[in-house]
Amino acid sequence: MPPLPPAVVFDGVVKRFAAGAATVAALDGISAEIPAGQVTGLVGPDGAGKTTLLRLVAGLMAPDAGRVTVLGHDSRDVAAFQRDLGYMPQRFGLYEDLTVAENLRLHADLHDLDARQRQERVDSLIGFTGLAPFLGRLTGALSGGMKQKLGLAIALMARPRLLLLDEPSAGVDPASRRELWRMVKERAGDGVAVVWSTAYLDEAERCDRFLLLQEGKLLASGAPPDFARRLEGRTFLLDLPGTERHRAQRRAAADGAVADATIQGNSLRLVLRAGAALPDPAALDAPGATLRPVRPRFEDAFVDLLAAPAATTAAEEPAESVGLPADGAADGATIVAQDLTCDFGRFRAVDHVSFSVAPGEIFGLLGPNGAGKSTTFRMLCGLLKPTAGSARVAGLDLGRARAAARERIGYMSQRFSLYGTLSVRDNLDFFSGVYGLSGARRAERIAWAIDSFELAPVVEAEAGGLPLGFKQRLALACALLHEPRVLFLDEPTSGVDPLMRRAFWQRIGTLADRGVTVLVTSHFMDEAEYCDRLGIVYAGKLIATGRPDDLKRRFASPEQPEPTLEDAFVALIAEAA
Repeated sequence: MPPLPPAVVFDGVVKRFAAGAATVAALDGISAEIPAGQVTGLVGPDGAGKTTLLRLVAGLMAPDAGRVTVLGHDSRDVAAFQRDLGYMPQRFGLYEDLTVAENLRLHADLHDLDARQRQERVDSLIGFTGLAPFLGRLTGALSGGMKQKLGLAIALMARPRLLLLDEPSAGVDPASRRELWRMVKERAGDGVAVVWSTAYLDEAERCDRFLLLQEGKLLASGAPPDFARRLEGRTFLLDLPGTERHRAQRRAAADGAVADATIQGNSLRLVLRAGAALPDPAALDAPGATLRPVRPRFEDAFVDLLAAPAATTAAEEPAESVGLPADGAADGATIVAQDLTCDFGRFRAVDHVSFSVAPGEIFGLLGPNGAGKSTTFRMLCGLLKPTAGSARVAGLDLGRARAAARERIGYMSQRFSLYGTLSVRDNLDFFSGVYGLSGARRAERIAWAIDSFELAPVVEAEAGGLPLGFKQRLALACALLHEPRVLFLDEPTSGVDPLMRRAFWQRIGTLADRGVTVLVTSHFMDEAEYCDRLGIVYAGKLIATGRPDDLKRRFASPEQPEPTLEDAFVALIAEAA
């Protein structure tokens, strides 16, 4: 049987956008193909050009140069391929004030199906996605995983030959993400060409092919195993006997032989530069640690491709550069949740949750969408009053001294929550005032933030127009202006590229080493590996706590001797359910 023609062909595609008086190339000379019957990963960080490329394929905009051919037609001729195209935009493109059934009916009407076709199509998609129990529920009240399934059902309404998914798993828990992958792979097996856009490089390994974008350019393409295989013999795990993981990581990252060093449970994952010798564990503050080779990952190859030619940062940052005075003023910081309970009417979102976080500990609060994780987090931040139970932060009872406790808390939200129309400097000035800083101390802390977070090049720019990496740095700088004893991080690296994520977690690790207590929520399991301990929330209850490696070991078997943290998470949720 002859091979099917490619579903999409990009030939020298250029797309530019105005940025003030300048023009920025969102896509710069892209030439590639999307094969039929396969899942192609469109991979890259925020701002790489992924969404622009998908919108060109969908016919929502036209290229400034080059040509996009979609199912044999020029992308400008949208009517010729529209019936064969399914598109799931970011945030799923749903009407949140309609029920699930109403959303399905509306999109069936948009595809001009007769009564019999519509009923057959809707019934089939309800069965395929498991949405039957939720048909009468308002879409805005669905969990992220359910919205994800509804968005996919709507994209499949036309029985497309080409399915475009724009970051469909952003902010969705691992169990829901696996279910989405199962459904998408099934469609690809039926001959559908699928394009899956993602900022998460572990997802690229699940694809048949990939296109890797960075700043509008195509850096690499092909089969994921081939891309990772170029690092054979250069990836190792350094198993640490103690708990000084962050210090060892900082030293490894500054070693000229190491292209990448990330924390993986109680180990360091090292990627060596080409031709480099293995570093001595003693030089990494890890005497007695053992090195063992491991299979290279897609993300390892990506970081190696973009890594700087030599380390330029010091292994240790001085105390004054991380937001704490040199005398270690964070001593005694702690978080205690005791029988925390929260009811919304008759619905119990959090049900007697208890745990504590030690000074200098990084504690990850994980759970599926709708499990009660975010509600617990908000109660501990002092943003939501519990129905019952108590929360103590930095030695203060939030029920009695909420305002005083907030003075000891730094908070960085998932979504950029600073003032977009203010400059970087004005945001720093405003938040230093909010935190009660004044006079020479206020000026000192603003100068510290600009210098320590390398904000000088953008200090007069409007915050809302900054690239995501600068926004993240500014948000963390604002959270640390008042030198808090406790730091709350809500999905802190959502959408950022691996290099930014590594720099972020090196800084958080330094803070923890200085005594700052950190509570973080995340759906990204590689990020959860940085935590000292994890708490897993399901159906409002805390179902498991422990170190990442201990949780993984619970599910080791002869068939799967080294389960991932995602494997453990999914298994724990299945046990509880």
